[in-house]
Amino acid sequence: MNSWMSVELRRLLREIQEHGRRHDAGEPEHSRRMLNLEPETAELMSILARSSGARSALEIGTSNGYSTIWLAASIGPDGGKVISVDRKAEKQEMARENLSRAGVADYVELRCGDATEVVKTLPGPLDFVLFDADRTSASEQLELLLPKLDHKAFVLADNVLSHPAEIAGYLRMVESVKEFQHLVVPVGKGLSVGFYSRP
Repeated sequence: MNSWMSVELRRLLREIQEHGRRHDAGEPEHSRRMLNLEPETAELMSILARSSGARSALEIGTSNGYSTIWLAASIGPDGGKVISVDRKAEKQEMARENLSRAGVADYVELRCGDATEVVKTLPGPLDFVLFDADRTSASEQLELLLPKLDHKAFVLADNVLSHPAEIAGYLRMVESVKEFQHLVVPVGKGLSVGFYSRP
């Protein structure tokens, strides 16, 4: 077992992920589902965040806090902070409780509201971004975020292979920005990994 994350925290993450999976299986309304990252996607995200030394992360799509905990545990102990945005207050209340249980609440600022509007208010610089919410508006949010990215930053988006039509506009934008090195990793539901770099 990797020593950087405790056995207890991994157990809690498995519990949250399994609860989300069971909930989603019985929830017909898409907006009420948890739609958590797949565990292997979360692990890859954590590796990228930790290895890059990220300190200022943005997550669009808090849900029940599963991926938020992964991010916060990866960068928080070394001085990093996570801003996590979701439009559903009830989901963020679940996330708040789970973050507290995980012992990482101090590393996270929860923002409830429309992600595009929240992004407009963020000062930056940001060095790690995860898109895991509305895929059709992600390109607009990315456009707003570009001037707020640090000179080196990872920008990730989930559901690239599971929802290719919805996220096509986002992918076109990433590939049109010369500062991005980009590929799609066939892990979980498909993860777009963009590395942004400028002088």
